[in-house]
Amino acid sequence: MNIGLFTDTYFPQVSGVATSIKTLKEALEAQGHEVYIFTSTDPKISKNKFESHIYRFSSMPYAGFRDRRLAFRGLIKAVEIAKSLQLDIIHTQTEFSLGLLGKFVARQLKIPVIHTYHTMYEDYTHYVAKGLLIGPKGVGTLMKAYMLGMSGVIAPSQLVQETLVRYGIKAPMRVIPTGVSLPKKSETHQNLREKYNFLPDTPVILSLGRLAFEKNIALTISAFSELLQTAPDARLVIAGDGPARKSLEEQVSELALEDQVIFAGMVNHEDITDYYKMSNVFVSSSDTETQGLTFIEAMAANRPFVAIHSPYLDNLVDNVAIGTLVSDYDELLAGIEKYLRNGFSEADAAVRAEKMKDVDATTFAHRVLDFYEAVLADYHETDASEDENPTDDEVGYMKRILRNPFRRN
Repeated sequence: MNIGLFTDTYFPQVSGVATSIKTLKEALEAQGHEVYIFTSTDPKISKNKFESHIYRFSSMPYAGFRDRRLAFRGLIKAVEIAKSLQLDIIHTQTEFSLGLLGKFVARQLKIPVIHTYHTMYEDYTHYVAKGLLIGPKGVGTLMKAYMLGMSGVIAPSQLVQETLVRYGIKAPMRVIPTGVSLPKKSETHQNLREKYNFLPDTPVILSLGRLAFEKNIALTISAFSELLQTAPDARLVIAGDGPARKSLEEQVSELALEDQVIFAGMVNHEDITDYYKMSNVFVSSSDTETQGLTFIEAMAANRPFVAIHSPYLDNLVDNVAIGTLVSDYDELLAGIEKYLRNGFSEADAAVRAEKMKDVDATTFAHRVLDFYEAVLADYHETDASEDENPTDDEVGYMKRILRNPFRRN
């Protein structure tokens, strides 16, 4: 099968979405399929650099989301490339420029297009004019318009599916949790405990991900400050970067924790496993997670986690060896203390390894392929020809996205 993945964000950009797409691409290719990435240009990638199976389109930073880029040309080029590749199906991973481009290409080639909804935009509207320009209802209206004409939609969790149903999305939908690539055995790895001057028995708590306000990392820092009363030699490593970093650094300074809290900055994807393995427990105090990629990464690295209850995690966590889910500050602190106190065991490692069989990259790719095949089986060229032109709602959506998705009509 020849598959086109259309995304505004891809490596070298570092994000959960980019990681998810790379994981899917490599897992599908491992099963003998041809996968092509249609994405935006990136300042870190030379325009003259050849990247096998990757096509980049001229772009600029996007005002609505600073870590996204907006492609502004390449419509005809994308159609020509897709025709030459004889794509069987298009899978969009964004609702913005490359997503719109993917829908257009699918119409021209008369092939099905499906979409994965990665981001719960209701949790991000406060970034734009403090939420005054768009609210949850506005997000739902935009997403419903974008997904008109989709042959199928993938929701990474039950929470996302319920949200899309609430928006009024009518396309066939499946819940397919994002998988992760199991860490490869390698002779080369970083001794991060040595790098950060930790002793072998130093209790280390890890927070890893984008430093955004909705991730609620301030709560983890507060719990850690209290944890030091019972574990004074503990250390908190905060890996990642983002708009909340300055605020978090100020919080650490006010609590006089500069020697106990380490801001590691952005972590390369190939180094992520080393960070998990350096720690005793991974902690997330975010209540906005939709697909839990970091939790699966922690499990793959044989580390437990403490996190806030969510529909996705409630399904994932069925054993204390995997993680502990909490509802408030006291439970968060108690969960961290429990894993630092109990340490590691072979029995716990066996539980995590068994659970990984259900969420690894191979299983992820099989589930997506099953959906592709179901969509292709139901797809009829006559249906595509009748839907060749965008609807009024889709045209309105495209105009709004291209100028500013957060501007009122």
